Amino acid sequence: MNERAEILATGSRWVRSARIVINAPAGQIFDIVANPGEHHRFDGSGMVQGALNGPERLGLGSRFGMGMRYGLPYRTNNTVVEFEEGRRIAWCHFNHHRWRYELEPLDANTTAVTETFDGSTARFPPALLLINAYEGNQVAVAKTLVRLKVLMESGGSSG
Repeated sequence: MNERAEILATGSRWVRSARIVINAPAGQIFDIVANPGEHHRFDGSGMVQGALNGPERLGLGSRFGMGMRYGLPYRTNNTVVEFEEGRRIAWCHFNHHRWRYELEPLDANTTAVTETFDGSTARFPPALLLINAYEGNQVAVAKTLVRLKVLMESGGSSG
């Protein structure tokens, strides 16, 4: 598959987004995104290793831990800070920058999915420049969306 996500202009130096159309119902896609145990299956950053704790299904205020790897293994503890069933979910960790998924049903079986790395909510957005978080996450969100599309369209979802 030679699919690519569309990079979106956000108008903010602290926010990076990409969008892709997936041939699957929004509810099925949301079920995968709202399950932290599935995140390693579509993560495009190569950092997510798997869920360590938390609920199988996320909701507003849910807390979950993830095993991560950036050179060395580490863990993050995240909290869901935005939630609209079937449409939007976002979480953050201690620094408060967010990863957000927004789903827009185009018809019963086709969904536009936007993923955003939002550094504007971080404790100090310029600090993320030091670790190349904005450019790195621009690439990661685009790759993640392509992986999510492949997962959903190949029938590899558990939903």
